[in-house]
Amino acid sequence: MAQQDTMTLKRFQQKFDSEQACCEQLFQIRWPNGFRCPKCQHESFYFLESRKLYQCCACRHQTSVTAGTIMHKSHMPLITWFWSIFLMAHDKRGVSATYIARELELTYPTAWLLLHKTRKAMGDRDANYQLAGLVELDDAFFGAPTESGKRGRGTEQTPMLVGVSLNKQGAPQYVKMQVIPDVKGKTLVEFAHQYIEPDATISSDAYRSYNALAREGYDHQPIKFNVKDNPDHLKWLHTIISNAKAFIGGTFHGLATKHLQAYLNEFCFRTNRRQFGGQLLNRLLAACVSTDTLTYRELTA
Repeated sequence: MAQQDTMTLKRFQQKFDSEQACCEQLFQIRWPNGFRCPKCQHESFYFLESRKLYQCCACRHQTSVTAGTIMHKSHMPLITWFWSIFLMAHDKRGVSATYIARELELTYPTAWLLLHKTRKAMGDRDANYQLAGLVELDDAFFGAPTESGKRGRGTEQTPMLVGVSLNKQGAPQYVKMQVIPDVKGKTLVEFAHQYIEPDATISSDAYRSYNALAREGYDHQPIKFNVKDNPDHLKWLHTIISNAKAFIGGTFHGLATKHLQAYLNEFCFRTNRRQFGGQLLNRLLAACVSTDTLTYRELTA
């Protein structure tokens, strides 16, 4: 994606001050080289003002700027959508549905749905990428400890896998987080197949389940974790896990397992684009345009 100007609050207010302005922005994101009919790819169209639809001059197929996006069939004004996405993109701590409901004068269920639809777009966009090079891999556990006070493996907390690819300087490049049913070898291999490139080198602790990675053909380098002897082993991964727990615990005050993955998707999307700063709005809008919608019923089923 081309370099974008930093979108400050003032610039956002000036640029997206009407439904028309928001519509024009979505049109530009969907068809950056000019309109193309989604059915026949013809370039000529005319606009049906009364229905806010674009009709192809060749096949007469009708479409809108929100068709096939998270905004599809939404009765919410586009300017409200844009405000919600802007607020979500520009606060690295995340924003709660309570905050969005109050600031945009929405009901709580409506605000909650808006945010979850946007998180779906974040997760779908990051699903296109795999971890490469040197990859740190470890499991983590979210949620309050059990009554016995036991933490980590063997508790009733929600397990997840975290993978972090490092650049040549040893700094994190890309992060993947996935809620998992258990920490068995089969589960770890499934995660690797989905999120890690076959020629990557995987660094982990010496927990026995990770041995399945080498049997599957991965270059696996386990190291027994010891803070005294290996203080830098999985350092970046543990830092990112700590940040994710602070993100979820600080803004959302803990989550049930059912929706945890959506919030991890949000954390990863923002972490993976941390270098873009004020340019994150356009990247998130592009993700929202390329993702189909999600219903309240699907979320609450």
